[in-house]
Amino acid sequence: MRAYLSLLRATTLMQGLTDREIEDVLRCLSAVERPFGKGETLFRTGEPLRVMGLVLEGLVCLEKVDFWGNRSLLAQAGPGEIFGEVYACEPGRPLHIDVAAGEAGKVLLLDVERVLTTCTNACPFHARLIRNLLGVVARRAYSLSRKLEHISGRTTRAKLLSYLSEQAERTGSSRFSIPFSRQELADYLAVERSAMSAELGKLRREGILSFEKNRFELL
Repeated sequence: MRAYLSLLRATTLMQGLTDREIEDVLRCLSAVERPFGKGETLFRTGEPLRVMGLVLEGLVCLEKVDFWGNRSLLAQAGPGEIFGEVYACEPGRPLHIDVAAGEAGKVLLLDVERVLTTCTNACPFHARLIRNLLGVVARRAYSLSRKLEHISGRTTRAKLLSYLSEQAERTGSSRFSIPFSRQELADYLAVERSAMSAELGKLRREGILSFEKNRFELL
């Protein structure tokens, strides 16, 4: 686990903790490393989730697949990012999403119940850990609210411009790269890939933006 200390130190969950405290936290939360292969489903719809995951390597996708197999990408988590914290904070509630691997890697599974209940060892870092977890949940709520803004657009064009405008705002530049492939972006915005690609072509011809693969510039 020491190999990941620099990564863990930079996460929202471990913010403000020393390396020694981080090691104590991992023991307190019964941390377990779990490797996964690309395309593997880590957790399935209907399963109860009693742990949250912290990505050490690779990419994890949170997605919803309907009865007919249509996929909607809700969020992604890369190295240092958390997933499953909302479900794990309410043990017993079944998952309404699938957690799948976009890339091969490794996650750290943490027992959230050990965060929410008083530690018998009276760990001095416990209060900070709770504050940090609230920060993680708040970020998730913000991220989902922004996604709702994007997909509430009435047209594919409106959804695209909403998302790309936010990326420019987030990076502070009219030039930026997005973390999605074309199919992933279509899944995230809940639109057809062909329609989205056609709209991107139209926006480029109109001089509103330019792009190459996942690199964009708003003009």
